Amino acid sequence: MHFAVLIFASVATMTTFALDNGLMRTPPMGWLAWERFRCDIDCTNDPKNCISENLFIDMADRLYEDGWKELGYVYVNIDDCWASMDRDKDGRLQADPKRFPGGINKLARYMHDRGLKLGIYGDMGTHTCGGYPGTTVDKIDIDAQTFADWEVDMFKFDGCYSNAVEQELGYPLMSKALNATGRPIGYSCSWPAYQGGLPPKVNYTQLGQICNLWRNYGDIQDSWSSVLSIADWFFENQDVLAPAAGPGRWNDPDMLVIGDFGLSMEQSRSQMALWAIMAAPLFMSNDLRTISSGARSILQNKMIISINQDPLGIQGRRILKEKSGIEVFWRPLSNNASALVFFSRRNDMPYRYHTSLSKLNYTTGSYKVNDVYTDQTDVLKDSTEFVVSVNPTGVVMWYVSAPGKLQYHPFIRGDKLHRQTYDTKQNNFL
Repeated sequence: MHFAVLIFASVATMTTFALDNGLMRTPPMGWLAWERFRCDIDCTNDPKNCISENLFIDMADRLYEDGWKELGYVYVNIDDCWASMDRDKDGRLQADPKRFPGGINKLARYMHDRGLKLGIYGDMGTHTCGGYPGTTVDKIDIDAQTFADWEVDMFKFDGCYSNAVEQELGYPLMSKALNATGRPIGYSCSWPAYQGGLPPKVNYTQLGQICNLWRNYGDIQDSWSSVLSIADWFFENQDVLAPAAGPGRWNDPDMLVIGDFGLSMEQSRSQMALWAIMAAPLFMSNDLRTISSGARSILQNKMIISINQDPLGIQGRRILKEKSGIEVFWRPLSNNASALVFFSRRNDMPYRYHTSLSKLNYTTGSYKVNDVYTDQTDVLKDSTEFVVSVNPTGVVMWYVSAPGKLQYHPFIRGDKLHRQTYDTKQNNFL
């Protein structure tokens, strides 16, 4: 027995409660240092890879010259270990003078001259996770103003060396302080990751009012097991997480590690597809100076980027878990379209998955199907049986369009499909 869910795809009727800075109406995209380069500060013995202005200039040059910027990858984000161990005489944070001799403002200008944006990192505890000066509650106003004076465009606020009471006070105060500077600064909060990521400790309505994006879960590592564990957590908790997302307010499952060392090409395609379904921020953490052509082609896939950047901003969901190890994910998109991902958890051989669009609860009619990785196009009736061959730990991803008609879709709660109406005002099922 099949059940249907009607998608009322109207951007105009969507209600958002996002931080009122007008930023990040689609998930932010760019490059972030942490996973690939961590806290390497040995510029004497490792000058190409240490956390220094040269590293960020190199990555900015690659974004600007190698076609990344035009696709939307515009943020160049500094993470931990950039600061001097001491504040200046006026109590302001300052960059390490040996590794950032030009200072942060000069680096921001370098980005802006190339149509890019600069992000920076702080921590609301006594110290950052790497042991550098933190931003305790009494330092929030001066640090927010310092970042604005430096012309920074995004700020990530971590939570090491702080407790729940301090976080409950500090994260909203930093939001207010950033807004008070008058400079538009995207605000990334790590608050939910330090409180288990779920209600009742995490209030996602409040987060949507004070933050543009937030880290819900632990740090990603350069391994398939890490990518899979993060995806599993997000989709297992999709009924809580998906309604929280929308234009200007995004769940952040952490960086893309495509182009590093731990993922195969199949697994790289899987991470990109699942992050697009989740409407996740796309922050690469890799070495753009040496990235392989295969990794580049995945990260620069225009159709997947367009799915990720869909203006409706509805986070997708897992709709089926098959005993065969195949899982199906779906995301509603603007212009009466949707995205489907067929993902294999198997480790043995390609699996031939038999289904039809009607079995996936699409309504009667014909649909144009674009395979986003092979660029093959087909037209399928809802009743047409088809087979997708999904490689081990890999995906097949489709862009499905049906001009002039609304689409009906399933959703899963537990192991059963249910009949309910999807309300785009609340980004949830009624």
